[in-house]
Amino acid sequence: MSSRGTALVELLQRVLVDPIRRVSKAVGTVALALTASVFRLRGRLVVAALLVAAAYGLWVHPPFASVHQSEVLVRSNVLDGSASAYNRGTVLVLPGIHQLRRYCTRDQVFRPTDSTSAAGKAPFQSSEGLSIGVDLAVRWAIDRERVAQMSNDFPDDLNADLVRPAVQGIVYPLLARHTVREIFSSQRAQIQQEMTIALAPKLAALGLRLRGVDMGNVDLPRDYRAGMEKLLGEELETEKIAYNLQLKAAQVKENELEGEADKVRRQKEAEAAGAQQVIAAKAQEETMKHILPFKQKQIEQRQLEAEAEKVSRIRTAEGAAEARRIEANGEADSRQKLAEAEAYRLELVGKASAGQMQREGVLLARYPLLIQKTLADKLSDKVQVIIAPTPAAGQFIGSNLIGTRTSSKSAANSTSEPPAQEDAQ
Repeated sequence: MSSRGTALVELLQRVLVDPIRRVSKAVGTVALALTASVFRLRGRLVVAALLVAAAYGLWVHPPFASVHQSEVLVRSNVLDGSASAYNRGTVLVLPGIHQLRRYCTRDQVFRPTDSTSAAGKAPFQSSEGLSIGVDLAVRWAIDRERVAQMSNDFPDDLNADLVRPAVQGIVYPLLARHTVREIFSSQRAQIQQEMTIALAPKLAALGLRLRGVDMGNVDLPRDYRAGMEKLLGEELETEKIAYNLQLKAAQVKENELEGEADKVRRQKEAEAAGAQQVIAAKAQEETMKHILPFKQKQIEQRQLEAEAEKVSRIRTAEGAAEARRIEANGEADSRQKLAEAEAYRLELVGKASAGQMQREGVLLARYPLLIQKTLADKLSDKVQVIIAPTPAAGQFIGSNLIGTRTSSKSAANSTSEPPAQEDAQ
């Protein structure tokens, strides 16, 4: 049993322990080699890490700054405290040495919002001790010439830290010297000018330039506004009455002047009318001197024209009578010739009719059935006609068709008629 255990231990030592020992020796040798190489590369890695850190710092915080439009850039040196202002271009900024500040060069507006209402947080006071609200707009800008010099003293919020105290220090005392009426209406422009004059040097001392001060809406206390409106209404009514009186006086004076002017105008018109009538009478007199001979000549001319018209009418009547006589003679001759022509025509027509009747009588005597044929032709479109032999004297025309008895003479006539009937057909 012990021999078997010893063999098993030896086997395990050969299979497991000996390879592990050989591997551990090899790993130790490799580790020693790597340790030596790591110590050689450590210096290089430190230098590379420093370079990467420097590159990352330059990437995150580049050492250059560009000046944007409508702004001024101020670079301050931390070491010597100097400052420079730049309006355009690119500026070198070294981290830890230089500091940058940007300022807008456009006009900016400060409005004291707490003082716009009489019931606000910080209303203004008038000389009567009343709280009023004034909508102020203070326009200012950075002084570009002094921005580098004053940059170290500028706070972050210029409106709140510089402009607000300056405006409050000027506006509050200034408005306290005036009444509400002066602030509201009568001296508004003068107060605005005083604010501009007093505030400009104060802002200039702070490195700012004042562009202007504008006063907007003035908010009055409710009771004072009601009383003021009532007072203004009474003043307006008084001014209206005074204006009406002046208007009435002007109207009276205008009526007087119009009456005087009307009187003078009527006098002038009467004088002008009289002078005009005198001139017209003289002109008419002068005209009659020339008109009377002309009228006389016109009368003589009309007499001559009447005589000429009388002679003309007589000659016209004589000509008309002669023309009527000639026309009557022509009409008589024409009627006589027409009568002769009509008599001649009737004579010829009578002769032609007589000849026609003679020829027709001969024809009818020879062919008696032509009478019935002619009658049948005339009535063919209205009645149906049957041609029958000629009846005997005193009998009905269709007696031969209905079979009536006739005398022997009629029978003889009837027997002798068929050839004639055939000829007629």
